[in-house]
Amino acid sequence: MNPELIMFDLDGTLSDSARSIVSSLRYAFTVNGLPPLDAATEHAVLGPPFHESLPAHIGAVPLADVSAAYREHYLGGSMFDTTVFAGITDVLDAIQAAGIPMAVATSKPEFYAVSIVEHLGLAGYFTTIGGDVPEATGTKADVIGRVLNRMGKPDPGTVLMVGDRRHDVEGARAHGIDCIAVEWGYAVPGELPAANPRTIVATPIDLLACVELTTFEQAL
Repeated sequence: MNPELIMFDLDGTLSDSARSIVSSLRYAFTVNGLPPLDAATEHAVLGPPFHESLPAHIGAVPLADVSAAYREHYLGGSMFDTTVFAGITDVLDAIQAAGIPMAVATSKPEFYAVSIVEHLGLAGYFTTIGGDVPEATGTKADVIGRVLNRMGKPDPGTVLMVGDRRHDVEGARAHGIDCIAVEWGYAVPGELPAANPRTIVATPIDLLACVELTTFEQAL
Protein backbone atom coordinates (compact mmCIF):
# COMPACT_ATOMS: atom_id res chain seq x y z
CA MET A 1 0.00 0.00 0.00
CA ASN A 2 0.99 3.65 -0.35
CA PRO A 3 -0.21 5.24 2.91
CA GLU A 4 -0.62 8.95 3.54
CA LEU A 5 -0.25 8.52 7.32
CA ILE A 6 1.53 5.84 9.35
CA MET A 7 0.83 5.46 13.07
CA PHE A 8 3.19 3.55 15.34
CA ASP A 9 2.64 1.93 18.69
CA LEU A 10 5.44 2.71 21.17
CA ASP A 11 6.20 -0.13 23.62
CA GLY A 12 7.22 -3.25 21.73
CA THR A 13 7.14 -1.53 18.33
CA LEU A 14 9.42 1.49 18.41
CA SER A 15 11.12 0.83 21.73
CA ASP A 16 12.06 -2.09 23.94
CA SER A 17 10.66 -0.97 27.29
CA ALA A 18 10.20 -4.37 28.92
CA ARG A 19 12.80 -3.69 31.64
CA SER A 20 11.20 -0.43 32.72
CA ILE A 21 7.65 -1.79 32.81
CA VAL A 22 8.51 -5.09 34.51
CA SER A 23 10.73 -3.52 37.18
CA SER A 24 8.03 -0.99 38.07
CA LEU A 25 5.36 -3.69 38.08
CA ARG A 26 7.44 -5.87 40.41
CA TYR A 27 7.85 -2.92 42.75
CA ALA A 28 4.10 -2.27 42.73
CA PHE A 29 3.32 -5.90 43.51
CA THR A 30 5.83 -5.96 46.38
CA VAL A 31 4.51 -2.74 47.92
CA ASN A 32 0.97 -4.10 47.78
CA GLY A 33 1.87 -7.51 49.22
CA LEU A 34 1.07 -9.38 46.03
CA PRO A 35 2.91 -12.53 44.97
CA PRO A 36 5.20 -12.01 42.00
CA LEU A 37 4.00 -12.84 38.52
CA ASP A 38 5.71 -15.60 36.60
CA ALA A 39 7.83 -14.64 33.61
CA ALA A 40 5.18 -15.57 31.04
CA THR A 41 2.54 -13.44 32.74
CA GLU A 42 4.92 -10.50 33.08
CA HIS A 43 5.50 -10.72 29.34
CA ALA A 44 1.78 -10.98 28.59
CA VAL A 45 0.90 -7.75 30.42
CA LEU A 46 3.38 -5.68 28.40
CA GLY A 47 1.57 -3.27 26.14
CA PRO A 48 -2.15 -3.30 27.00
CA PRO A 49 -3.49 -0.78 29.53
CA PHE A 50 -3.37 -2.08 33.10
CA HIS A 51 -7.13 -1.86 33.55
CA GLU A 52 -7.32 -4.66 30.97
CA SER A 53 -4.31 -6.77 31.91
CA LEU A 54 -3.94 -6.59 35.70
CA PRO A 55 -7.31 -7.21 37.42
CA ALA A 56 -7.05 -10.97 36.95
CA HIS A 57 -3.74 -10.99 38.83
CA ILE A 58 -4.27 -8.66 41.80
CA GLY A 59 -7.22 -10.21 43.60
CA ALA A 60 -8.92 -7.81 46.03
CA VAL A 61 -6.13 -5.22 45.92
CA PRO A 62 -7.48 -2.04 44.30
CA LEU A 63 -6.06 -1.40 40.86
CA ALA A 64 -5.60 2.24 41.88
CA ASP A 65 -3.18 1.19 44.63
CA VAL A 66 -1.13 -0.98 42.27
CA SER A 67 -1.10 1.78 39.65
CA ALA A 68 0.02 4.38 42.19
CA ALA A 69 2.97 2.27 43.32
CA TYR A 70 3.83 1.53 39.70
CA ARG A 71 3.89 5.25 38.87
CA GLU A 72 6.07 5.98 41.90
CA HIS A 73 8.78 3.64 40.63
CA TYR A 74 8.26 4.46 36.96
CA LEU A 75 8.50 8.22 37.41
CA GLY A 76 11.46 7.73 39.74
CA GLY A 77 13.56 6.98 36.66
CA SER A 78 12.53 3.57 35.41
CA MET A 79 10.54 5.09 32.55
CA PHE A 80 13.75 5.96 30.75
CA ASP A 81 15.17 2.42 30.96
CA THR A 82 14.22 1.83 27.35
CA THR A 83 15.98 1.65 23.98
CA VAL A 84 15.02 1.96 20.33
CA PHE A 85 14.80 -1.41 18.59
CA ALA A 86 17.62 -2.00 16.09
CA GLY A 87 16.63 -0.92 12.59
CA ILE A 88 13.76 1.35 13.65
CA THR A 89 15.57 4.61 12.93
CA ASP A 90 16.32 3.35 9.42
CA VAL A 91 12.59 2.74 8.93
CA LEU A 92 11.65 6.17 10.23
CA ASP A 93 14.33 7.84 8.10
CA ALA A 94 13.02 6.14 4.96
CA ILE A 95 9.40 7.02 5.66
CA GLN A 96 10.29 10.60 6.48
CA ALA A 97 12.35 10.89 3.30
CA ALA A 98 9.32 9.69 1.34
CA GLY A 99 7.29 12.56 2.79
CA ILE A 100 4.76 10.39 4.64
CA PRO A 101 3.54 11.91 7.94
CA MET A 102 3.92 9.74 11.03
CA ALA A 103 2.32 9.70 14.47
CA VAL A 104 2.59 7.71 17.68
CA ALA A 105 -0.53 6.05 19.08
CA THR A 106 0.14 4.32 22.40
CA SER A 107 -1.94 3.15 25.34
CA LYS A 108 0.74 4.63 27.61
CA PRO A 109 -0.37 7.89 29.26
CA GLU A 110 0.46 10.69 26.87
CA PHE A 111 2.64 12.59 29.35
CA TYR A 112 4.88 9.53 29.65
CA ALA A 113 4.86 8.86 25.93
CA VAL A 114 5.96 12.36 24.94
CA SER A 115 8.81 12.36 27.48
CA ILE A 116 10.00 8.91 26.40
CA VAL A 117 9.89 9.60 22.67
CA GLU A 118 11.85 12.79 23.27
CA HIS A 119 14.34 10.91 25.46
CA LEU A 120 14.84 8.34 22.69
CA GLY A 121 15.56 11.10 20.17
CA LEU A 122 12.60 10.18 17.97
CA ALA A 123 10.27 13.14 18.51
CA GLY A 124 11.34 14.86 15.30
CA TYR A 125 9.85 12.09 13.18
CA PHE A 126 6.29 12.48 14.41
CA THR A 127 3.62 15.07 13.74
CA THR A 128 1.94 14.14 17.01
CA ILE A 129 2.56 11.76 19.90
CA GLY A 130 -0.78 10.47 21.09
CA GLY A 131 -1.37 8.51 24.26
CA ASP A 132 -4.02 7.75 26.82
CA VAL A 133 -5.19 10.07 29.57
CA PRO A 134 -4.24 9.31 33.21
CA GLU A 135 -6.41 6.69 34.91
CA ALA A 136 -8.24 6.09 31.64
CA THR A 137 -10.34 2.99 31.10
CA GLY A 138 -10.56 3.30 27.34
CA THR A 139 -9.23 1.15 24.53
CA LYS A 140 -6.51 1.37 21.90
CA ALA A 141 -9.28 2.32 19.47
CA ASP A 142 -9.95 5.41 21.61
CA VAL A 143 -6.30 6.45 21.41
CA ILE A 144 -6.19 5.89 17.66
CA GLY A 145 -9.36 7.94 17.28
CA ARG A 146 -7.81 10.89 19.12
CA VAL A 147 -4.71 10.73 16.95
CA LEU A 148 -6.80 10.61 13.77
CA ASN A 149 -8.71 13.69 14.91
CA ARG A 150 -5.45 15.56 15.47
CA MET A 151 -4.30 14.56 12.01
CA GLY A 152 -7.40 15.98 10.37
CA LYS A 153 -9.51 12.82 10.15
CA PRO A 154 -7.82 11.30 7.08
CA ASP A 155 -9.52 8.68 4.90
CA PRO A 156 -9.02 5.36 6.77
CA GLY A 157 -7.99 3.73 3.50
CA THR A 158 -4.92 5.97 3.41
CA VAL A 159 -3.80 5.22 6.99
CA LEU A 160 -1.64 2.38 8.30
CA MET A 161 -1.15 1.29 11.91
CA VAL A 162 1.99 -0.56 13.02
CA GLY A 163 1.93 -2.42 16.33
CA ASP A 164 2.97 -5.54 18.20
CA ARG A 165 -0.19 -6.64 20.07
CA ARG A 166 -3.72 -7.66 19.11
CA HIS A 167 -4.97 -4.42 20.69
CA ASP A 168 -3.22 -2.49 17.91
CA VAL A 169 -4.86 -4.64 15.24
CA GLU A 170 -8.30 -4.44 16.83
CA GLY A 171 -7.99 -0.73 17.56
CA ALA A 172 -7.08 0.02 13.96
CA ARG A 173 -9.84 -2.22 12.63
CA ALA A 174 -12.41 -0.30 14.69
CA HIS A 175 -11.59 2.70 12.49
CA GLY A 176 -11.37 0.79 9.21
CA ILE A 177 -7.58 0.98 9.18
CA ASP A 178 -5.14 -1.74 8.15
CA CYS A 179 -2.52 -2.83 10.67
CA ILE A 180 0.88 -4.39 10.12
CA ALA A 181 1.89 -6.47 13.14
CA VAL A 182 5.54 -6.82 14.14
CA GLU A 183 7.07 -9.95 15.63
CA TRP A 184 9.85 -8.25 17.59
CA GLY A 185 7.47 -6.96 20.26
CA TYR A 186 5.58 -8.49 23.16
CA ALA A 187 2.81 -10.58 21.61
CA VAL A 188 2.29 -14.02 23.13
CA PRO A 189 2.51 -17.09 20.86
CA GLY A 190 -0.40 -17.28 18.44
CA GLU A 191 -1.73 -13.83 19.34
CA LEU A 192 -0.92 -12.03 16.11
CA PRO A 193 -2.18 -14.66 13.64
CA ALA A 194 -5.43 -14.86 15.62
CA ALA A 195 -5.82 -11.07 15.42
CA ASN A 196 -5.59 -11.28 11.60
CA PRO A 197 -3.63 -8.11 10.75
CA ARG A 198 -2.94 -7.10 7.16
CA THR A 199 0.38 -8.90 7.48
CA ILE A 200 2.97 -9.87 10.09
CA VAL A 201 6.61 -8.88 9.65
CA ALA A 202 9.71 -10.23 11.36
CA THR A 203 12.13 -7.29 11.01
CA PRO A 204 11.99 -3.51 10.51
CA ILE A 205 13.27 -3.89 6.96
CA ASP A 206 10.43 -6.31 6.24
CA LEU A 207 8.08 -3.57 7.41
CA LEU A 208 9.42 -1.17 4.79
CA ALA A 209 8.92 -3.79 2.12
CA CYS A 210 5.16 -3.65 2.85
CA VAL A 211 5.00 0.08 2.19
CA GLU A 212 5.44 1.59 -1.28
CA LEU A 213 8.10 4.25 -0.79
CA THR A 214 9.28 6.02 -3.91
CA THR A 215 12.53 6.95 -2.15
CA PHE A 216 12.95 3.63 -0.35
CA GLU A 217 16.26 2.54 -1.87
CA GLN A 218 17.75 6.03 -1.80
CA ALA A 219 16.72 6.58 1.82
CA LEU A 220 18.38 3.36 2.94
